[in-house]
Amino acid sequence: MIVSVVSMPEGVVARTGLAQARERLAATSGFVIVDIDLGDEPPPDEEPLSRRLGLHDTAGEWLGRADEHVRAEYHDGTAIGVVPVVSGNEVTHIHVLADQRRFITVHHGPVELIETFLDQLPQVPPDTVTTLFLFLQGVLETFRRAVTQAHLEVEDLEEAMFERRQPEHVQQLAQLRRRAAHLHRAFLPYAAVAQEILVRRRMTDHHLSQERQAMNRLHEHTVQLVLVEIEALRDAARRAATSYASLVADQQNVVINRLTIVSMIFLPLSFLTGFFGMNFAYLTNRLMSEDSFLEFGVGLQVGAVVVALYYVLYRTHWRQLRDSRTRDAADDQS
Repeated sequence: MIVSVVSMPEGVVARTGLAQARERLAATSGFVIVDIDLGDEPPPDEEPLSRRLGLHDTAGEWLGRADEHVRAEYHDGTAIGVVPVVSGNEVTHIHVLADQRRFITVHHGPVELIETFLDQLPQVPPDTVTTLFLFLQGVLETFRRAVTQAHLEVEDLEEAMFERRQPEHVQQLAQLRRRAAHLHRAFLPYAAVAQEILVRRRMTDHHLSQERQAMNRLHEHTVQLVLVEIEALRDAARRAATSYASLVADQQNVVINRLTIVSMIFLPLSFLTGFFGMNFAYLTNRLMSEDSFLEFGVGLQVGAVVVALYYVLYRTHWRQLRDSRTRDAADDQS
C-alpha cells in the first residue's frame, strides 16, 4: 500500500503510512489531498478503509473495495463515487471522496492520471469542488485521448487495406472494434451517473454560484462530447469492417470473372474434342484427310475461341468501358 498526502496550497507530496494519513486528515483544518494505492493484491478481510482513515460516514464503507462498479453518492456535502479511467490500454476504476476539506482517491495499482494530477497540484486552487471538477475533467480527457488514438488507428488501417489488403488486417480490425466497445461499456454508466448527479445538484441547490453552474455545464457538455466521439469511433470501426468485406467481395468477383472467361474458352474446346473423339462412321470414313482436319478439327476450335472471346470482352468489358466513357462525356457537357 502506497499512501501520498498532499498539503495545499503548497502542493508538497509526502509518502506516509495509513495511520499518518489518518492523523493528517483529523488534525489539519486546511485542504488535504490523499492518494492511496492499494496495489494489485486483494486487501485482507478487515474493517473498511473509510473507518481506517477515520471517516465514520457509513455511506463510504465501500470506499476502496475491489470490483466496485461505477457509482456516485452525495450526502451532506460529501461526494463519494467510483469513476472509470483509461490507463494505457486498460480501463481501471478510481474511488473518489470529496468534502469541504478532503479529497481522497483510492485505486488498485498505478494510474497515469493520478501521477499527472499530483504533478499539477501546485497549480490547483485550494478548493475541493474545483479540484474535483478538474479531476473529473482529467478522467474525461483520458477517454478522449484513447478514442482519438483508436480513431487514428482505424483510419490508418482502412487506408492500408485499400492500398494492399493483408490477412492480419482482420485481427487488427477486430481488436479495434473490441476496444471501441470496451470504451463504450466503461463510459456509458459514468455518463448516466454524472448526468443524474449534476441535474440533481442543480435542482436541489438553488444557491449555486455562477462559477459552479459553469463548471456543471462544462462537465456535462464534455461528457456528451465524449459519448459522441465514442459513437463516432464505433461507426468508423463498423465502416472499416464493411470496407474490408467489400474488398474481399471484389476480389472474389475478380476470381469468379477469370474462371468464367477460362470456362467460356475451354468448354467449347472440350465439346469439340469429345465430339471428334467419338467413333461415328461419318467421322471415321469421311474425315480422314488433312484438309478435313484443318477445317473441322482446327477451324471449329479457333472459331469457338473467337466467339467466346468476343462475347466475354466485347459484350462485357468493352461495352462497360464504352458506356462509362459516354456517361463521363455527358457529365462534362452538363
